[in-house]
Amino acid sequence: MKPFDYARADSIDTATRSGALPGARFIAGGTNLLDLMKLQVETPETLIDISRLDLGAIEEREDGGLTIGALVPNSDLAADARVIERYPVLSRALLAGASGQLRNKASTGGNLLQRTRCYYFYDPATPCNKREPGSGCSAIGGENRILAILGTSDQCIATHPSDMAVAMRALEAVIVTQKPDGDRRRIAIGEFYRLPGTTPEVENVLEPGELITHVELPPPPKGRQTYRKVRDRASYAFALVSVAGIVAVEDGKIASARLAFGGLGPMPWRDEAVEAALVGQAPTDAAFHAAADALLAEAKGHGSNDFKIPLTRRTLIATLRELTQEG
Repeated sequence: MKPFDYARADSIDTATRSGALPGARFIAGGTNLLDLMKLQVETPETLIDISRLDLGAIEEREDGGLTIGALVPNSDLAADARVIERYPVLSRALLAGASGQLRNKASTGGNLLQRTRCYYFYDPATPCNKREPGSGCSAIGGENRILAILGTSDQCIATHPSDMAVAMRALEAVIVTQKPDGDRRRIAIGEFYRLPGTTPEVENVLEPGELITHVELPPPPKGRQTYRKVRDRASYAFALVSVAGIVAVEDGKIASARLAFGGLGPMPWRDEAVEAALVGQAPTDAAFHAAADALLAEAKGHGSNDFKIPLTRRTLIATLRELTQEG
């Protein structure tokens, strides 16, 4: 690990001003950043410790939603009675991620900002456009079993690893930030992440020194909620495919549907065409297959991850059956 300076922020204003300096990075739980620093994938000159800022509360909103502080640990968020009752898809997604020890340290804001788990990104000895722009993508034509089949480019096929962010995408969360000049932004989660295109190193819309302070959840949507995760082992494994689903059935027809996917793309994936294929239809396997067709219309395997295409179809159909069955 390369030497670095350390500073503890005593306010959001101090944190954002310090975070705007060249080579500065924020650290809270450090469950991802410290691993990357040990491998010298990340080499910050200064760490700005934000762990003692007053951002650790979960608060009621007047509209019936919740405001979640960026420093709320994943374990606390998953165990909150209001989250369990109103947003079970979020609680289930959090509990499906990592281990209990990591969930105790990992923060809500940090979870949203996890870096990809692509093997080549973690190996400085191999080319990776996300780590070193212009060096090439070793995963294309290499070992890519866990990588993306949607939203990729010829520069990068990495996946976003967060389970929590997939549930947040289905819940239409809003990310609240503060910039170094004091301006605040409210960013819909669907507009927060960026596709790789020709700049895979740019993963989101945050500006230098801009700090996530809160996440806002709108009032809970109608319908059943679930999170289904397919992975290589029962714990401490990232999703091969995951689905966060919220579906309401009225008078024998699907009245509304929200579906977000993990393990498939460079961001928590949501496609309105998939939901449109379901709304107004009877909850039958034919409708579920039509939704899968819409989701996978532009899916592209890269060799060892070709299996994700049929696996995604089966996982989506199983999730929709669970959400629409009677009783």
